[in-house]
Amino acid sequence: MNPVLASTTSAPLIRPEVAALPRYDPGADTDEVAALSGSRRVIKLSNSETPYAVSPAVAAAVRLAAEAGFARYPDPSGKRLTEAIGTSSGVPAGRVVLGNGSENLLELLCRAVLDPGDLVVTQAPGFSLHEIFPRVMGARVAKVPVTAEFGCDVAAWRDALAAGPKLVFLANPCNPTGAVLTGEELAAVVAEVPKSALLVLDEAYGEFARPDPAYPDGLEALRGLDRPWIVLRTFSKAYGLAGLRVGYGIASDADLVQALDRVRTPYNVNRPAQDAALAALGDHAHLADTVRRTRLEIARVTERLRGAGLRVVPSSTNFLFIDTGQPSDRVARDLHRAAIIVKAWREPGYETYIRASLSTPEDNDVFVRCLTEICAKGNQ
Repeated sequence: MNPVLASTTSAPLIRPEVAALPRYDPGADTDEVAALSGSRRVIKLSNSETPYAVSPAVAAAVRLAAEAGFARYPDPSGKRLTEAIGTSSGVPAGRVVLGNGSENLLELLCRAVLDPGDLVVTQAPGFSLHEIFPRVMGARVAKVPVTAEFGCDVAAWRDALAAGPKLVFLANPCNPTGAVLTGEELAAVVAEVPKSALLVLDEAYGEFARPDPAYPDGLEALRGLDRPWIVLRTFSKAYGLAGLRVGYGIASDADLVQALDRVRTPYNVNRPAQDAALAALGDHAHLADTVRRTRLEIARVTERLRGAGLRVVPSSTNFLFIDTGQPSDRVARDLHRAAIIVKAWREPGYETYIRASLSTPEDNDVFVRCLTEICAKGNQ
């Protein structure tokens, strides 16, 4: 006979900063949406994943890693990968740090830098982890709004930065809008960041934006500045390695990398991920083809949605920020019934927007048709 388990709770042990945090929203579960829709195939547009196959060189590297076995730990420093990134970026390997995705580096930066009560400045609307990780550390978060046209409000940034933040998160391109700061706008914001603050330039979607002549390379913009900074990039998006979890940071100095090494787990990037990223980094043609195809679809789908009367923010990424004109939660639920998953945006002021990362042309056509039908019915 099984003993009766005592009713217990660990709630009193949880730090109040943690108890008050919102949960990160990864989007709806595919199995649940499949059951709701009655469809065997779900179109998942919620996580900014690429629909295209990885580079053949990546597939070969992962096969070799599997053949070698998984009994031994990976290189904790990722020496081969950090050296390759350093060479391609023109920086010493000692200024490159690896993460279990670039979001892992966001967390490590907060752990290494922030004390309770410190101020962090970021953008609204923005990536939720730019707010959640600082709040875990007991920091305060101030959000800088975009302009009415989703551009960079340099004056608003100037006012927010005058308050003396310790950490500044600036995404370019922006998640969730897909908009970019021009070189002039980036320079203007950077000039206002106090030298006592760490500037974190998040370029998770930078590969998609680089063909745009208006898009500034953050590393080139910050290189040589006499101030602490780090540029974050990832293999999860344009390179198609989201399931392997590997990102990296290029820092202003080796001291910052060493600090992050002290607060990370020693084997935070597994060996297949390191090998895959190294192979992906070397296949320039495959990356260029993925970016080209993605940009063509972004332009095509944007035109179709605008033709249906929807407001779509100009995007230099692989996703679109779309004003549905009605509560985004309701639109997302209706799309679930059509076996489509998007991310309903819930940030104050943007509750009618959804973010949808694009898939293949065939999937995107289904999405456009279903979304326009749902929005048309909702506005009758």
